[in-house]
Amino acid sequence: MKFFRLDLLTLLISLFILSSCKNQDTIGLGVDASNQINGVLVDTSTIIVNTVKDDSLVTSGITKAPLAYFHDPVFGETESNLALSVTLPSTSGYKLPSGTISIDSARLIMKFVDGFYGDSITSAYKANLYQLKELFSENSGYYQSKQWQVNSNLLGSITFKARTHDSIQINNIIKGKPDSLIKVPAQLRIPVDKNFIIQNFFNASSSTLASNSLFQSAFKGLYLTLDKAQTVGAGGIFMLSNADTLAVFCKIANNGSIDTTTIKLPVTKVAASITHTYSTTINEELANTTTSRNMIYLQGLSGLRTKIRFPNVLANVRNDLLKRDSDIVLNRAELVITPSPGSAIPYRALPRLTMYQLDIAKQRIFVQDGSVSDPRALGAGVFGGFYSSKTNSYHFIITAYIQDLLLKKSVDYGTYIAPVDTLNKTSVEITPTPSIAARTVATGTDKSSATRIKLNIIYTKIAK
Repeated sequence: MKFFRLDLLTLLISLFILSSCKNQDTIGLGVDASNQINGVLVDTSTIIVNTVKDDSLVTSGITKAPLAYFHDPVFGETESNLALSVTLPSTSGYKLPSGTISIDSARLIMKFVDGFYGDSITSAYKANLYQLKELFSENSGYYQSKQWQVNSNLLGSITFKARTHDSIQINNIIKGKPDSLIKVPAQLRIPVDKNFIIQNFFNASSSTLASNSLFQSAFKGLYLTLDKAQTVGAGGIFMLSNADTLAVFCKIANNGSIDTTTIKLPVTKVAASITHTYSTTINEELANTTTSRNMIYLQGLSGLRTKIRFPNVLANVRNDLLKRDSDIVLNRAELVITPSPGSAIPYRALPRLTMYQLDIAKQRIFVQDGSVSDPRALGAGVFGGFYSSKTNSYHFIITAYIQDLLLKKSVDYGTYIAPVDTLNKTSVEITPTPSIAARTVATGTDKSSATRIKLNIIYTKIAK
């Protein structure tokens, strides 16, 4: 435990407090009663926690796109399908190469990025590719609840295992030179029906190929899904890059010479359609939002978060510990969340959580300790929320937030603990994201459990 910006007196107070193992609520400096300054540590479970659904969010334009079919024994079933926007090789239009073109093959190439969650050992997967019936408009924002209209004709499929970090070797086609074998990062390479490419690209009119908007209006887009009937085992959640390619490998005969080339149609935007079908256990938790719960459930992919309140803690400090002839200074307030024993096997806990509050308009804002504009905030590293495998816990330092609630400088319009992606480690994130797939089962306010949620407060009473 590190202490920041404490003077020598406060440091001594804290050392006396933390070294004691008896009746921490009444421990002071160990001197006579006339002292004006005393240190107090409150270790309490008088907190109210409830599992609630996360906010809906726009998924078009995300940097990591989830492709999923996963059956979690605790949470239930999660599915995520992807709509893909495909453009011409050039934003200013495209003119087909001169000569006679024949297609060797076509592949939708989707690169794996970090973040797979699920069964990587025994499960096998089958990805299916279709054409959209409706236009993927890159100027529109699509929520995760969007249900896309899809043509039933299968354009291509591939069966694979979850080897998201294993590189593969492919033939690299070089115009005018012999092909070469190269190693590339792990990726899905889904075969695409050649007749579909001929009809929708090579046989398109010159006016359609002269404009990206006209091409996209005709082409519509692609739709990628995991075949539930062909997925073996519990399944999993893959994270894919949003900068991928529909690659067409061609031969061009021109003036008696034959050359090979690759025409690349970029995938410029991806939107995820996410559904959660929850278990009886989760539905029972969601149905109870009035009483504090013994367990809390946090889930990525815009799944579940925890609403947290501290009314009893604040009342105790104000009414029981704070007398009329004294005032307090909050030295430290630390929230400790501990995953339930055994809940991270076989599926690991979320690597990072965030904490945020709502303003009067019910919009997400930073708590004081996570804000870049509050001088009391000490940065993302101190604010916390990162999972520690050594202590099997998450810690948040929320001293300024609790201080403002105690002094009634702030109103609690709603405070939440939620999953957050790990890409940004230098600042606090509060925006909902579909780009983290893990989940955590943590102990709530179960008074019989040693791993119950705790708010540890160290404060100093000062005589007025």
